[in-house]
Amino acid sequence: MSKQPNLMNKLTSLAKRRGFIFQSSEIYGGLASTWDYGHLGVELKRNVKNKWWRDVVTAREDVVGMDAAILMHPKVWEASGHVKNFADDMQMCRHCQKLVRSDHVWGMIEDSDWYRSLSDMYLKGDVTGADLKKWGETKAKKLAPNLAIARNPSVTISWLAERMEAAKDSQVIPMRELVQYLATEQLKEDGLQTPCPRCGGELTAPRPFNLMFKTHIGPTEDEGSIAYLRPETAQGIFVNFLNVQAAARAKLPFGIAQLGKAFRNEITTGNFLFRTREFEQMELEYFVQPGETAKWLEYWSQARLAWYAALGVRPEKLRLRPHGEDELAHYSTACYDVEYEFPFGWGELEGIADRGTFDLDQHAEFSGKKLTWFDTQSGEHIVPAVVEASAGVDRTVLTILTDAYHEEEVPSTGSGQGKGETRVVLRLSPSLAPITVAVFPLVNKDGMPELAKQLVDDLRGDFSAFYDAGGSIGRRYRRQDEAGTPFGVTVDGQTTEDQTVTVRDRDTMAQERVSLDKVKGWLREKMGS
Repeated sequence: MSKQPNLMNKLTSLAKRRGFIFQSSEIYGGLASTWDYGHLGVELKRNVKNKWWRDVVTAREDVVGMDAAILMHPKVWEASGHVKNFADDMQMCRHCQKLVRSDHVWGMIEDSDWYRSLSDMYLKGDVTGADLKKWGETKAKKLAPNLAIARNPSVTISWLAERMEAAKDSQVIPMRELVQYLATEQLKEDGLQTPCPRCGGELTAPRPFNLMFKTHIGPTEDEGSIAYLRPETAQGIFVNFLNVQAAARAKLPFGIAQLGKAFRNEITTGNFLFRTREFEQMELEYFVQPGETAKWLEYWSQARLAWYAALGVRPEKLRLRPHGEDELAHYSTACYDVEYEFPFGWGELEGIADRGTFDLDQHAEFSGKKLTWFDTQSGEHIVPAVVEASAGVDRTVLTILTDAYHEEEVPSTGSGQGKGETRVVLRLSPSLAPITVAVFPLVNKDGMPELAKQLVDDLRGDFSAFYDAGGSIGRRYRRQDEAGTPFGVTVDGQTTEDQTVTVRDRDTMAQERVSLDKVKGWLREKMGS
């Protein structure tokens, strides 16, 4: 897979230009990895959430919804294991003070300019110590000044040669090992050094860092006032299990779903909306008989994978990846990730996990309340097991935008002479697009604006309709293509004569004449409704 970091830059630019997403607090210089949704972005995000709620909750008989508070009793997070276990191993560079997650270090190194520079040279083959020394004296000094080879090229190369000869290694060693050699001080005795991704400096030993945001409730800030911003919405469902089950008279298997904000004090953020400290989750906790989790894990994994394809995301860009044993969360015995192939690589959209009875058992122990379900057939109280489907709203929005972004050459909208121009288009599914149909008067006279506005008013009862009268008709089409608007309607001189308009399909750019009174029907047919 070839990575396309430039595509993310283009997408970020388009998102701002068209009003999808803005940098938060931009007039003050912004706040890293926090984003605000503009007038189009908030509509796209709401459409995603509404579709999830319809498909997971209202269209099913076995799932109900709820909305828990963000602030919860601190004992909740002790019981859930988040106070003790919700931590990442972090390392700090002794030179530039950058904090990085230990499990992200090599990925960040391999994305760095200095690693790519070294790799480009090394992978050509027949690289000598003199070549590496020259690289250390030139490129490394500029791109990674704290690598050992940049600080003292001659000594590092001499030491590297001695180490390789002593170990009877060949002159060709793996890239990662080479990087460690070039980052390590000559007489370092505690093994090869993995360098800082930013400057090549020495990293401290890994240490745990809890990801929960801590706050205080009340007028004093002491141990008794500590609270946390929730790192997931799931615990609000678990502590309300008895309330919801009794009120809804739910029988196994059944699910409780929730949409809401969560907060994680991530150190390594980035890739636009992909990893942020404030985000929104779509979570389903599906309660089943303890011996049936494998069956329901398979069911929900396949269902959730199919859901993203139903949003219009290309199936070949989606995959279902099982977790290795070393990846599993403290509460999970099995997990699948729905992943999408972003320009920066494969990334998780949703985790489907077998949480077993862990959560209800823990909350029962810490609260002293029995969190069970009465099985009328066996006459026993049982603790249900849980299969969780936890998705990110913001990552889903990013996926939809990324997958929809296309560039293509089309005939010029100018005089028609010379070469074509590049059309940027968001091929959003019509059911998700912030604007379903844009209506244009060809010119701002001869009654065309009035007819166009009347049509917009009529369409707004059934569709998200937008009136646009600024600039040439070609430029207006291009603006709406970038906004992802699937259909356009142009009111022109012929409309005043025979009550027909030109309708245009965003993806094919095909146009046809349709009677004014049949525009709604034409749109419904195109949308498959």
